[in-house]
Amino acid sequence: MNKGLVSIIVPVYNAGKWIEDTILSVKSQTYRDWELILADDGSTDNSVEEIRGFMTDGEDRIRLIDAGAKNCGAAHARNRGVEEAKGRYICYIDADDLWSPDKLEKQLAFMEENEAAFSFTGYEFADESGVGVQKIVRVPKTITYKQALKNTTIFTSTVMFDMEKLKKEDIMMPDVPSEDTATWWKVLKKVGRAYGLDEQLTLYRRGSGTLSSNKMTAVQRIWNLYRNVEGLGVIYSAYCFVFWAVRAVARRI
Repeated sequence: MNKGLVSIIVPVYNAGKWIEDTILSVKSQTYRDWELILADDGSTDNSVEEIRGFMTDGEDRIRLIDAGAKNCGAAHARNRGVEEAKGRYICYIDADDLWSPDKLEKQLAFMEENEAAFSFTGYEFADESGVGVQKIVRVPKTITYKQALKNTTIFTSTVMFDMEKLKKEDIMMPDVPSEDTATWWKVLKKVGRAYGLDEQLTLYRRGSGTLSSNKMTAVQRIWNLYRNVEGLGVIYSAYCFVFWAVRAVARRI
């Protein structure tokens, strides 16, 4: 394990329209000790060609790996990236999201200050062009498992793990809808709490056709997590759901 290295994992599936901007936002980081692992999940567009365009002139920090011959999903692709990661820290950025140049530098300092195993940051919604729309999501200073059941404010492209305090199997994502949320809950049950850096260091590009924009899909996913993944009773699931719904709406209006 490289003590200062940050392993950045990107699941890629037909992201040719956006992946250049995402890679450039990583390359512009003020913290320079990183590796970028792009796990292609059977793309049929120009994603692979776009990525290979960055793997020239001795740029060995960018790696393209094959996550599978067919589209197995983001969880599978992220898990393949975790398997390949060499850094002390592991974080994710989705193939259409963007980071501010000081994201890694600020979050690493925050992790060290709090001796955190798991941290996340605030973020801003962006349009399909990657331009912020001034809708900013604030995050709490800390969050526990029980609090996270009622508040799914942790966004994948803001997460960072310290792998001196966790094992790779701890962060492997299950093959379920909303696999990222299920993973945060799993880690929280182990470490007790995650630490939130309340600065918008990520742009969350939200298209009208994404699953996250489908409200009914989101409802079905969270209910499935409560009942079938966490095994919560109907009454407690309904209790958590009410808080989740209010906060989910607040983030999007």
